[in-house]
Amino acid sequence: MGVILESRNDALDYNNAFTGQDHQSEGGSSWLFAVTAVFFVSFLAVAALSFKPRNGERIFHYLFTIALLTGTIAYFSMASGLAYRLISQANSDNNDIRQIYWGKYAFWAVAFPVVITALDLLSGVSWATIVYHVALSWIWVASYLFSAFTDTHYKWGFFVFGSLAWLLLSLSTLTSGRRGASRLGVSGHYFALAGFVNFLWFLYVLAFALTDAGYQIRVPGTHIWFGILDLLLVPVLAFAFVFLSGRWDYGRLNLHFTQFGRVPQHPGTFPEKVAPGVGATTTGPAGTTAGVGSGVGHHGAGHAGVGSDPAYTGTHGTNAAPVQQAV
Repeated sequence: MGVILESRNDALDYNNAFTGQDHQSEGGSSWLFAVTAVFFVSFLAVAALSFKPRNGERIFHYLFTIALLTGTIAYFSMASGLAYRLISQANSDNNDIRQIYWGKYAFWAVAFPVVITALDLLSGVSWATIVYHVALSWIWVASYLFSAFTDTHYKWGFFVFGSLAWLLLSLSTLTSGRRGASRLGVSGHYFALAGFVNFLWFLYVLAFALTDAGYQIRVPGTHIWFGILDLLLVPVLAFAFVFLSGRWDYGRLNLHFTQFGRVPQHPGTFPEKVAPGVGATTTGPAGTTAGVGSGVGHHGAGHAGVGSDPAYTGTHGTNAAPVQQAV
């Protein structure tokens, strides 16, 4: 009976992933498969909620659906003993070979910009600021990846560069982002979400210094630490955004992306629709008066006479004097 109920994870044996002095363990692989399952279930839940969202808007559903699906793929690859390289460790006395799983860096390159974009959309900062924040996150992730793949002490130079990008990103989200959120009346929610994210980012920096950079924590412990952080950063934050967004005024936030296709330029008027007050243009026969009714709102074009009589052109509803023009 015990043999029948026994469960075994053969993924590492099947993919020959027990290479190097510091490698993944069967227990670590099982933990990563559990994280994969959480990401996948969260992906299905957020995708299902996007079919009937509150306020009819799906921008946050779309963002976190991308991050959750990417996390599912990345963690499946790492749990299977794939997506890694063998790197000699400069901090080891015997130059031990460690498995550096690049799958998590690929995931961060997608997840960090998603989280940043969600925070920035809530705070109402400019698109230039959003691009700046996303670029900083990519510099941060790329620098840490270069550091992890470097087998000499020069890895700490990349660590410093990446940490500098993280500092700039954190300071900007906690200052300019909060000011923008205050103007939109969502400062409480924004500060809670941004504070939570920045606390996790600090733990990412600390974890990297002790794992792939400093070689103080082995591969199984590394996956446990980063697995917990990734679960808190993406699935937990995804549901927080999805449910809290029901309390936000999307019109005030200018987030009518997925309902109308574009942000409204004027109240009740959208760029893809004909603005109210536009009349049809008609032309009378020669020698008669032709009227043009193409005015927008309360302004219109005067009657243009065709023939021998003088014509007057002007703007109705204004104090401008008519201008006489002989035709």
